[in-house]
Amino acid sequence: GLVIDGQTLKLIFQGGLEEKFVALARLCRSVLCCRSTPLQKSMVVRLLRRRLQVMTLAIGDGANDVSMIQAADVGIGISGQEGMQAVMASDFAISRFKHLKKLLLVHGHWCYSRLAKMVIYFFYKNVSYVNLLFWYQFFCGFSGSTMIDYWQMIFFNLFFTSVPPILFGVLDKDVSAETLLGLPELYKNGQ
Repeated sequence: GLVIDGQTLKLIFQGGLEEKFVALARLCRSVLCCRSTPLQKSMVVRLLRRRLQVMTLAIGDGANDVSMIQAADVGIGISGQEGMQAVMASDFAISRFKHLKKLLLVHGHWCYSRLAKMVIYFFYKNVSYVNLLFWYQFFCGFSGSTMIDYWQMIFFNLFFTSVPPILFGVLDKDVSAETLLGLPELYKNGQ
């Protein structure tokens, strides 16, 4: 990891040393900004996101972290003594920093897996419906007549678009939480 303070960031941004900073950050898995202004934090996130073409995650617990959280691809706010400003601006909120591991490794894996399965499901649902309409047009001589009543179509989409996502969201857990916490490398398998 790279730990950098506000004075050093000031020298980097004013002295035109962004390329060297990006080259150094490329060698690290994480960048930690301490004793820096909110503008400096957001500039670091934007710089690394733009130059390295990577997904960024920003974690903050106060009002001074809001611009950094909003500049990142994924923002996590920690509710605490400094108020709720970071939580209000974030994508995800946790009560303590120790919950970050479970949020990323367990819920992140489950969410990734569920989304991948749901994309496949929606393609299947739409292909089956369009296939049905395509073959019906041969039967009716391409007259453009409708095969399915308007209300039936509404209920078809309502049922097949609402019930499976709810069931997947509640019940689908391909690996237990204990296993995911014990084997963090399982997070990469879905990607």
